[in-house]
Amino acid sequence: MGFNLQLAKNRVRIVLMATLITLFLALPIIAKTVNAYPLSMPEEYVNYTVTRVDGVLWAKIDGTYPINYSGSEESILMVYPTPPGTTNISMTLNDVELDWNNCTEVYPNDLHHTGIGDWRKISTVLEPISDRFVLRIHYEHPVEVINGSYVFLYDLNISLYLSPSDNKSVAHFTIRMDTEYANLNVNTVFGADETLKPIEFTTSGENPVEIKVDEVSEYGKPLPGDLLVSFSEAKTQETVSTSWVVVSVLVVGFVIAALVVYGLFRRRRNREAC
Repeated sequence: MGFNLQLAKNRVRIVLMATLITLFLALPIIAKTVNAYPLSMPEEYVNYTVTRVDGVLWAKIDGTYPINYSGSEESILMVYPTPPGTTNISMTLNDVELDWNNCTEVYPNDLHHTGIGDWRKISTVLEPISDRFVLRIHYEHPVEVINGSYVFLYDLNISLYLSPSDNKSVAHFTIRMDTEYANLNVNTVFGADETLKPIEFTTSGENPVEIKVDEVSEYGKPLPGDLLVSFSEAKTQETVSTSWVVVSVLVVGFVIAALVVYGLFRRRRNREAC
């Protein structure tokens, strides 16, 4: 009896240990099935206008973000990276103006890394929030010149909005080029080594040209990364201006030469008349 009782106790211990080990191994799987970040964004819409202001190229950005919220908090702190020289910042929650703060002024070392440099951050508090709301952000910044090309980047930062239950997000970009350009390249900054990968885009119109890009991010798959656009300034205007100057100089020279010849001719006739 004692032996059988001890054997039974050992069996119970083995079963209990096996159950604990199984539960321990299952915890990561359970954790992955729960969205720790209670926000999802199946689609976002980002409109760029690249235009010249006082001889400098600027990018003006309007982002619209329809967001689903599954949490219970009444307010959320949201942080947003901004390119160098960003100005004219405004944010609205369901068309209500929000206040914002410059995080980097308070914490100078709190920067956000991108493929073209470390950016400052701004923050705002979203409140009150419902299970679905629309955040809108407007800002403007000068277009950077890197290695002789104009370059601007959109920081996608979508991973926190993806989960098994909300496993896909599409960013719709419309870029309105209100300036002449050449050598257009549209890429994503892919992976930890920040490799540039071309992404498909379409163009429409003539002046201004609209460039459209759809960037798809999916949970459990490598994310495409930030959008990076580069281009050079077209030489059309400069060539036309130079040609006009050359033609103008030739015309003026011809007129002056004609006047000189005419003057000499008049002077000769006057002499002969005397």
